[in-house]
Amino acid sequence: MLQRPIDALFDQYAENHQNPANKLIHWICVPVIIFSLFGLFWAIPFPYLKFLGVYNGYVNWASFLMAGMIFYYYRLSPKLSYIMLLVLFVFSYFVTLLADWQSSGGGPALWLVSTILFVLAWVGQFIGHKIEGKRPSFLTDLKFLLIGPIWLLAIVLRNFSIKY
Repeated sequence: MLQRPIDALFDQYAENHQNPANKLIHWICVPVIIFSLFGLFWAIPFPYLKFLGVYNGYVNWASFLMAGMIFYYYRLSPKLSYIMLLVLFVFSYFVTLLADWQSSGGGPALWLVSTILFVLAWVGQFIGHKIEGKRPSFLTDLKFLLIGPIWLLAIVLRNFSIKY
């Protein structure tokens, strides 16, 4: 029986994520990295497009990041892409809260919060791989930066006996 491409990617990814401490760190750091990337992309100025009307500010560079991620995930597993899209919508909601807090004058800059979260989570990932004793997968192939989030989702689905 032939192995699906997504299962082959998950197997390769799992090889470098066997240690329980490293896995726990990834459960925390991978979502934080994705959230912080959304915040960073959201913070990049986007041109005002008249035809967007009231949606200016909600269609931005993070929208393109989301579309690219979902397209890649859909090609691997439609079910995982749908779930990831919901996760990204939740992340977008919280990014908009941070952006609104900043624009009201009371909160820190979105780019600053996102950068701090990204750096802390990135350091956490490297600590996890130091504990694991193996190099991070993405150092050999950048596609593994995108595999981490759906690898975690696949674990959740398997725990509920849901096929992806």
